[in-house]
Amino acid sequence: MVTETHQHEDEIYSTMFTSLKHPVRRKILRMLGQKPMTFTEIVGELEISSPNLTYHLESLGELVYKMDNDRYKLSAFGHATINAMKSIEEVREVEPKRRTVTSRWRMFSIGLMVAVILLASFAALQSNSINQLASVQQSLTTEIQRLQAYGAGSDKAFGFLKNVTKLDTTAYAFSLVDNDVITRPDLGGMAEENIEYSLDDGHLNRVNVNLRFFNNHFSRYDLLVTESTPLFGQPQPTEVLQNAKFTLARYKAYSGDDYLTKMSNMLDSVSRVENNKEVIDGNLKLIIYTDAWSVRFTWMYTENGIDYQTKGLQMLFQSNILTLMTDGYFQYTIGNANLAISRDQAIDVAKNYVKTLTYNIEGQPVSGFIVQNEPLLSVQQVPHTRGNSVALYPYWYVQLKLNQIYSGGLNVVTVGIYGDTSAIADVQLIAV
Repeated sequence: MVTETHQHEDEIYSTMFTSLKHPVRRKILRMLGQKPMTFTEIVGELEISSPNLTYHLESLGELVYKMDNDRYKLSAFGHATINAMKSIEEVREVEPKRRTVTSRWRMFSIGLMVAVILLASFAALQSNSINQLASVQQSLTTEIQRLQAYGAGSDKAFGFLKNVTKLDTTAYAFSLVDNDVITRPDLGGMAEENIEYSLDDGHLNRVNVNLRFFNNHFSRYDLLVTESTPLFGQPQPTEVLQNAKFTLARYKAYSGDDYLTKMSNMLDSVSRVENNKEVIDGNLKLIIYTDAWSVRFTWMYTENGIDYQTKGLQMLFQSNILTLMTDGYFQYTIGNANLAISRDQAIDVAKNYVKTLTYNIEGQPVSGFIVQNEPLLSVQQVPHTRGNSVALYPYWYVQLKLNQIYSGGLNVVTVGIYGDTSAIADVQLIAV
């Protein structure tokens, strides 16, 4: 228990440090320190894009939380971070004043014993300040070295945009909106780099792209088209299946990962796009989903009837334009593929646990929850990591309807259960 507590504290401190480094996140904390605000209000105040704000809110982690009225508010950790910011700013304001006072005493109190004492005191203060500055400088130097060591940088990002998405990088003026690197202790200490660019062709045609890399390996691409159709460096296939095949082939050339060969072969075996079409080859499954506006190609690792969606690759085409691509296949391992409890057993485990549950609602402990037998909202098998690792384990996610509505509209309880051990991993009350 002590180890878990210390790990949680480390994550909080890491989030606080990361938040204080970024001016946008510092401004969000100051704004929420004044009053709770909605997502729209924050976007309007900061004048940034919605995806950019979503990224920053996610990066703030437990420093902020969303209330039932859809307003964001500082948590206790958020208020502690605000206090830390104020302390830093007060020190910056006070130090120049101290130096000014020291100079005046040197000018007007030469020869006086009191001046000698004061000068000695201020000398001690200055020495302490110098030591603090040296310590800060050393920390910044270490941080810069870490960023340089792990950062994917513009070459990796531009290489993906030019060679995989085939965006016409020569037609746009690129503006770097954000570039942040953090260490993910929950993923075995992986370095996560997030890069966001705003692209403008000079004719009021703008697009935004977000890219994510883990340990310098591509992980995610998001394209946000705000005002126009993206410009490509070469004509794009008019048929989405051919577009997907070409895109995957280009990504294989860019990445060089062996598993992409098998994925390409599976896609090559598909002759036409059909909703919920499945192709299985050993421990790899391809599923194609379609609707009126989009087509999603999803590969995932599968074993013993369990689909490990996180260990997979997906491409989403909207109006035949690649707007989302993710690759987590390289990132995750399989910790266990043995399912010890069935779907019905998971439901029973969840129901029995809820009977004993005590849950804080608006700061007050509440117990005596009763689950409705019907309707059963949802039971899903979504493999999940355990501890600070990248190993995936069977995981049941059960949603149950409560027999009454609690404060804030809470009427559904969700229970996460590890399928190989029956251990409860997470419980939440939500409003549906």
